[in-house]
Amino acid sequence: MNSNDFRALCVQPDCTLHDALLRMDQTARGILLVLWEDGRLARTLTDGDLRRARLQQLGDELTVAALPEQAALTVGEDVAAPAVLALMDAHQIDHVPVVDGAGRPVDLVLRRELSQRIWLSSPHLGDEEAAFVENAFQTNWIAPLGPHVDGFERELAAHVGVGHAAALSSGTAAIHLGLLLLGVQPGDTVFCSSLTFVGSCNPILYCGARPVFIDSEPETWNMSPVALERAFDWARRENRLPRCVIVVNLYGQSADMDALAPICENYGVPILEDAAESLGARYKGRSSGTFGRLAVYSFNGNKIITTSGGGMLVADDPDLVVRARKLATQAREPARHYEHVEVGFNYRMSNVLAGIGRGQLRVLEQRVAQRRQVFDRYRAALADQAQLQWMPEPPGYHSTRWLTCFTLDGPEAALKCDLIMKFLERHAIEARPVWKPMHLQPLFDGAPYFAHRVSVDVSARLFESGICLPSGSNLTPQQQYRVIQLLRRALAMAEDRHALA
Repeated sequence: MNSNDFRALCVQPDCTLHDALLRMDQTARGILLVLWEDGRLARTLTDGDLRRARLQQLGDELTVAALPEQAALTVGEDVAAPAVLALMDAHQIDHVPVVDGAGRPVDLVLRRELSQRIWLSSPHLGDEEAAFVENAFQTNWIAPLGPHVDGFERELAAHVGVGHAAALSSGTAAIHLGLLLLGVQPGDTVFCSSLTFVGSCNPILYCGARPVFIDSEPETWNMSPVALERAFDWARRENRLPRCVIVVNLYGQSADMDALAPICENYGVPILEDAAESLGARYKGRSSGTFGRLAVYSFNGNKIITTSGGGMLVADDPDLVVRARKLATQAREPARHYEHVEVGFNYRMSNVLAGIGRGQLRVLEQRVAQRRQVFDRYRAALADQAQLQWMPEPPGYHSTRWLTCFTLDGPEAALKCDLIMKFLERHAIEARPVWKPMHLQPLFDGAPYFAHRVSVDVSARLFESGICLPSGSNLTPQQQYRVIQLLRRALAMAEDRHALA
């Protein structure tokens, strides 16, 4: 429903029953909103109300105001979809108006929308996963490890162009092992991108190390080389050079590795590349996840391909991957009995999940193309919305567009973003803010942070003004049209609120 459709639902109390019936037939929503002169909601008028008026043989020229008074069931703007649905169920109704603080209707939620939720990034299975899983059952390879694990490791390494891979239980587990393999110990310093999911840096705390957060650059939204250089200069003066740098490739796009890698090399510090969100992306012809000493991918349920939960640690150095596999299987020594001389972890992937991954890997390029098409449709359909700034993709980059993200320009962008996301959620459309930077998280209060430039905190600005839209490779054009229409209404409402303020 766009803004014109919503306005067509609004009538005055002096509207005749005949005209109301015509309007209801034209709008085909089964409800009209009757407004007082000041715009407040007087009542709702449903097809049931008009049907009862006909049965009572009330004249067509009778006005709506003459009908028996009936208080409207409404919700406020902060109410989410589950609460609206509960109200509908309690009163056996299919429409609920949304009113502002003054009692003016600003939105209408329909039951059929709530039953057709659109997710941010839902799993998208292909045709081959079931065959691999069935094979795991038939061969009784259900427990961790097995031929599908071996095959998944081999096939993914070949696909991205890296020497070796270890399939693990999660991307976070892969980062934890990566830090250990790079020698991170309690008290060490680790640099990490600030604009990321907490899974990128929780493993720093697992190791007892201390994080230092690096801002993003506006050109890619990924780690700022300018900020990284300043952080290294500080660390050298403080005699606390980092043990490694975790460079995160955000929302399906590589960081500027040609700028970042030489800085790290100059100080002799290795890169742990967090490519959890960027499998399938390319940077100047090379696959994302092939630039660090070690790199990780994630196969969480919302990623571009999924094993329902899982991750992969990759490296060209075979010794690192062999050690990763040992640590991931409780660090068991090669003895007939269970012998252990160091702490290990239960981090290996199961053969069943690896089978799903092998099937998913076969459609990776297709999934990338589908997500890029989703982004292209958004950009084309909303080209007239000058306040939208899409996540940039510089020359030489090939993003997967794992999530389609934009920021809003202008004052009070954070307030507008909040209004937009609440509006979409009322209509059962999942949208999220851009990641809240780690240097703003209470968990990391007091951790050193280096902004892109003095008084220019790029990652904080992106968090305040950014929104991630539904982006799944299984998002249909019809679903996306619904998102676009509702987003247009939400943008208009946010602009109107700003103008009124």
